[in-house]
Amino acid sequence: MSIRPRIAVIVFPGSNDDRDAAWALGALGADARLVWHAERELPRETAAVLLPGGFSYGDYLRCGAIARVAPAMEAVRSFAADGGPVLGICNGFQILCEAGLVPGVLRRNRDQQFVCRDVRIRIERDDTSFTRRCRPGQELTMPVKHGEGSWFVDEEQHRELEASGQIVLRYAEDCNGSVGDAAGVCNEAGNVLGLMPHPEHAVDPLLGSGDGALLLAGFVDAALERLPALAVSRL
Repeated sequence: MSIRPRIAVIVFPGSNDDRDAAWALGALGADARLVWHAERELPRETAAVLLPGGFSYGDYLRCGAIARVAPAMEAVRSFAADGGPVLGICNGFQILCEAGLVPGVLRRNRDQQFVCRDVRIRIERDDTSFTRRCRPGQELTMPVKHGEGSWFVDEEQHRELEASGQIVLRYAEDCNGSVGDAAGVCNEAGNVLGLMPHPEHAVDPLLGSGDGALLLAGFVDAALERLPALAVSRL
């Protein structure tokens, strides 16, 4: 029987893609566990964490602003600081930005309209836990569905992030006015990634594309690699 790494999917009030993400991770070989936002600890043997899409806390104040102080986020911060792979999708990306786990902020789309359609995403680097199954320059098709997905940093920080390779994914065609066409951004260590497109809705060609499975499978691979360290910590 193959080993299924445990991935915690954090559920906030207003999350609506948590079960979709858990299903997709399960289909790719993970043991996905839903974790309520009020929990202060991750499940034992958690090897990766996913923050799903939706409208956490109704998007009051700013998208992700309340979720960043949820009890579960302290455990997520500690997990990320220890090098654990963390993936934030759409609202999850917004939460990561608000929590300071990835750089930048997410603002209203350039045209002030909600965008909901398939987009093409270009891979900028293949040496992260999330893009290891891709190649630089490869284009993937995934859906977006957001009203506040325009990623923003100032010019100086943008230059620094470009130089450090932290813009991991770009829109092949801009859909929301993000600086540098950024669709996915990682932290300096490369173990935390936020992206606006939804890979969990692109794991079956019957739904329009299976390209999202490449990113999620890389995420599951990273969780598998973390298992030996978890075993040592139990000794």
